[in-house]
Amino acid sequence: MTEYASVPASGTVSGTDRFWRGYGYLLGGLPLCIIAFVIAIAGFALGVSTFVVWLGLPVLAGTLRASRGLAGVERRGAEWATGRSLPPVYYREPKGRGIYRLLSMLADPQSWRDLLHGVIAFPVRLAMFVIAVTWTVAGLGSLLYITWQWALPSDSENGGLFWLLTGSPSRWGEIGVNTVLGAIMVATSPLVVRGLVATRAGLARGLLTNQTAALRARAVQLESSRRAAVHAEAQTLRRLERDIHDGPQQRLVRLNMDLETVARRLDDNPDKARPLVAEALEQSREALDELRALSRGIAPPILADRGLGPALAAAAARCPVEVSLDVALPDGQRLAAAVENTAYFVVTEALTNVAKHAHASLCTVVVAADGERVLVQVRDDGRGGAHLGKGHGLAGLADRLATVEGVLDVVSPAGGPTVLTAEIPLRGVGDDR
Repeated sequence: MTEYASVPASGTVSGTDRFWRGYGYLLGGLPLCIIAFVIAIAGFALGVSTFVVWLGLPVLAGTLRASRGLAGVERRGAEWATGRSLPPVYYREPKGRGIYRLLSMLADPQSWRDLLHGVIAFPVRLAMFVIAVTWTVAGLGSLLYITWQWALPSDSENGGLFWLLTGSPSRWGEIGVNTVLGAIMVATSPLVVRGLVATRAGLARGLLTNQTAALRARAVQLESSRRAAVHAEAQTLRRLERDIHDGPQQRLVRLNMDLETVARRLDDNPDKARPLVAEALEQSREALDELRALSRGIAPPILADRGLGPALAAAAARCPVEVSLDVALPDGQRLAAAVENTAYFVVTEALTNVAKHAHASLCTVVVAADGERVLVQVRDDGRGGAHLGKGHGLAGLADRLATVEGVLDVVSPAGGPTVLTAEIPLRGVGDDR
């Protein structure tokens, strides 16, 4: 899996909330650092020592995977405690299968940085835990010294902070010194906790993020999306040109020939021209209908005027296969034009493929949206066998989705059913309506 950005932080945090969040972050560092350290050291040692017999390969891959998961916990904890997002992080996507996939996992630099963080951060997180607990507990204990000092032995002539400072024992002097010191420690606890949190979060920022690699990978993804957009646009233009040539253009040629014949017959035999006029009118109506159908496939007016739901309902009504449509979109809120156009294109192309190739009796279309994406699922009870191979219609759908950084998944075993699932992200897609 490839990550480009960390989870956004949770907005504005008040001073009190920040203190308790930071304190919880520091307390949670103790079990987390122990687990991460043990996994990193034990896994690395076992993997390296058994690498020669190939057993170490899956051990190292599993260790890196576990370190990656713990690094994710640390990143989210740092964001939660500080109220600020960390820079983006990028992991290479494993490739191949079997041993080659394990080797590709070992070639990911960020995974090794995660493992290194588990080792280096152990003493840091342990020290942060000890300092935070000691400062706050000792501060509260000193501040409340007057409430528990009676339990101390009273037969000793020396000892205590006041005696260390003045050289003479005094009960009330001891109470005063401890109370003042405790008040100072309690008052400075937020500053101390904030400094400890900043130190630990800074270590996470240094080892668990790699903004340069993430931006480079993002640039590669955008370049791939641009190529997919160009390819999808070229395919759409070729198909549109073919459809116009095979449909309306042929009818318009026929209409032109009929009108020329009518013009000749009007001079010598007007009665024979009437059937030709009627036929010409029929050709013009059919050409107009075909042009309207083509325009609906590109950008139907109902989509721009009324939105995705009504446009999909109209497309489902035109499909020769029975369609069950469920559209769950925010009431009274339009999606970005690029998102609506892409979702409409996915559904209409899927319905066209179902009608032409699936031999299905029922097709179910589900469209849902949350704050981050639009999920489109088209399911039919046909014969199955659909795939994303190059040159097939579904490959064009994948290219179209890539233009908006969406993904397409097709599950279609022989005999069916076929389930097509498209995810269209909402983040970063502007509204050009």
